Amino acid sequence: MTGKRALVDYRKCDPATCEGGVCIAARACPKKILYQEEPGEAPLTNPGNCKGCSECARVCPLGAIKVTH
Repeated sequence: MTGKRALVDYRKCDPATCEGGVCIAARACPKKILYQEEPGEAPLTNPGNCKGCSECARVCPLGAIKVTH
């Protein structure tokens, strides 16, 4: 386990800016720790599976995802 995890800053997150309301960061996550209940809703996390690759943070157009140690 890396000890890293992805965190969503819900003050910055606005899935309406992503195509079809589907979170770009959630689609990019290789472990699928970010997920949405419905398009247009902010992504939720399952941090126990996070590998700390930071792919979600890299692709988020609003900078709403941070990977912490």
